Amino acid sequence: MKFRIRLYIVSILILSFFFTGCLSMKASTVNLGKKANIGVVVASFDDTWITSVRNQLYSMANDKVNVDIWSADNSEQTQNQKIDLLISRKVDVLAINLVEKSSAAAIIKKAQKANIPIIFFNIEPSAEDLKLWDKVYYVGAKGEQSGEMQGEILSNYFKSHPTKDGIIHYVMLKGPDSHQDAISRSKYSIEAIKASGFKVEKLSEEIAEWNREKADGKMKNILETQGDKIDCVIANNDDMALGAIDALKDKGYFMNGKYIPVVGVDATSAALGCIKTGTLLGTVFNDASSQGKAIFNLANVLANSKSPNKESVGYAITDNKYIWIDYKVILKENVNDVN
Repeated sequence: MKFRIRLYIVSILILSFFFTGCLSMKASTVNLGKKANIGVVVASFDDTWITSVRNQLYSMANDKVNVDIWSADNSEQTQNQKIDLLISRKVDVLAINLVEKSSAAAIIKKAQKANIPIIFFNIEPSAEDLKLWDKVYYVGAKGEQSGEMQGEILSNYFKSHPTKDGIIHYVMLKGPDSHQDAISRSKYSIEAIKASGFKVEKLSEEIAEWNREKADGKMKNILETQGDKIDCVIANNDDMALGAIDALKDKGYFMNGKYIPVVGVDATSAALGCIKTGTLLGTVFNDASSQGKAIFNLANVLANSKSPNKESVGYAITDNKYIWIDYKVILKENVNDVN
């Protein structure tokens, strides 16, 4: 009799455990099913600034929103494969940092066919491409503003440190020719210097593809031929600016009064360190944290089929398409303003 009672109690416990487990599994599945999925493809994981955006997106992911980020390894073909994969997984929103600006239209058509809203960031598609569908958006900063600020930094420097002949002889280190920011920063930095009343002369213009090591190599070659003629180095981003500084250090600059001003864009942690030590004159803060927040907030609103506006996203939306994040000049006196 005691054996039967014990067997009965054990059976009840087993059944209770089984049903509780089933209910827990069911509840877990429901929660996962409601989770919004943001699929992200970036041009490369090697880009320091893009890494800051990625880190911001990951930090904001939670139990309601999943962020799945892939690298295209700077290959348009790989980019398309990753986008196709995310579409096949039925993500709720796509966020794309383009390898090539020209591929935007084809990507938009894919997303539209699958009815998946798409957010481009950092590389801006043409206005015509953005008009192809009403569920296409762009988050970024205006490249011309960053170039103008670089020119402002150098103009202020040369007002108190005039060149011997009154002409600013410069070296330009650029991102890829196809990148709108590279084009805008190169153009507007020089225009801003001219607008301040200076004459300029380009000694060399080299494409270093946002890369520190490539910029180091390019700058070493320039120093061999131009050497003492260089008055300043303008780099389209901080990584290339730091590459130029590496090359200049090898030639004895930044010691014993030997100095060439270098400016960049992004305000990466490494660049901020160089501003503090005096090897980088200044940079322009490209706010990766705010851009990451804007991308995440917009994607979350779109994933929940809500109307994106300043109230729901937290950022103003221009022409129902654009979220613009302003740049900021960073010098030694305000270097701690960047968190």
